[in-house]
Formats: sequence, structure tokens, C-alpha cells
Amino acid sequence: MDGDFRTHFTHDPQNLRRHPALVLNADYRPLSYYPLSLWPWQEAVKAAFLDRVVIVAEYDQVVRSPSVELRIPSVVVLREYVKPKRRVAFTRFNLFLRDAFQCQYCGATGELTFDHVIPRSAGGVTSWENVVAACSSCNLHKGSRSLRQARMRLRKPPRRPSVHELQNMGRKFPPNFQHESWIDFLYWDAELEA
Repeated sequence: MDGDFRTHFTHDPQNLRRHPALVLNADYRPLSYYPLSLWPWQEAVKAAFLDRVVIVAEYDQVVRSPSVELRIPSVVVLREYVKPKRRVAFTRFNLFLRDAFQCQYCGATGELTFDHVIPRSAGGVTSWENVVAACSSCNLHKGSRSLRQARMRLRKPPRRPSVHELQNMGRKFPPNFQHESWIDFLYWDAELEA
């Protein structure tokens, strides 16, 4: 499988609107929780015909060609295990996910930007350990001052998250659409009700 295989499903949200397929690794865990590893149904059908996946659940809808009728896959499992990345990429999205989409100064959600705790003008670097999610108001108030000068306090110190920590954080933000066939695969290790 080519190197683009792992991330292709996250970059085309337009094709996910109708009948997306949940993509599971060979161990039956999603490749990613946030964004959830989804393929457009066309990709899932193509992978099934190329024998790269096993279809484990389907939608009621069918697609037809002149010679084949197939129910649209809703959950597919990769035949070959894709080793998860060991290192988390430092991206704006992952930073916001690490910080639970909250300003790290006031806790606000919504329109977020990012802030250098130690300002770049004072030698601060752009890294996991020095950048936090911030609302526009707090970012503007702090400006290029230190936390002490701005009389501000962080809710928690910034640090590099592990892949496991980001996966767990992503599970707290369910996707807008969840087909009933996905539930057992998304929350297989969740605590059961007594």
C-alpha cells in the first residue's frame, strides 16, 4: 500500500456526505478517531474489489453496474495492518485537539487561534511546549508580553501529546454523522452500563 493510503480518507470531506465507510485497521480499531477514518463509498467499493479490505457492515442502499449489484459498505477492515504513527505531527488541528478546542487562558470555545506562551519576540519557539490554543480576546490581551506581564495564567502547561493521548481526546468529539453499524467499532472498549 502506498504512503498516501493512511491519510487519503481525511482530506475529502465533500465525498463523505453520502454513505461514508468507516475504515478499520486489521485489528478492528479505527485508523484515526479525530478526524474519524472515513472513506467515500466509492473508495470502499474500489478497495473491496482490489481485495484490500473486508466488508463487515453495509448500508441498505445498493450500487449497480451492468454486471454487479453491491450493497454500499458502511464498515471495512484493512487486510494488512497499518502500523500507527509513533509521533504526532505538530499541526494547528492537532494543537486544538490537544487543548480540547478550548482557550488555554479562559476556557472559551469557538473561534480559536494559537498563542506563543513565551513570545517569539522574546526568543520563544513554535513548538508543542510553547504554543497553546487561545481565543482572539486572550491572544490580543496577552500580545507579545510574558504571562507574568499580562497577568494571565495557563489552565495547563503545554506539552507534546502522545499518539494515544490524541486518539483518546479525539474520541471525546464524536463525528457529526455516525451510522448505527459503526458504534460497536468506535466504542468497543468503552465501559458498559450496569
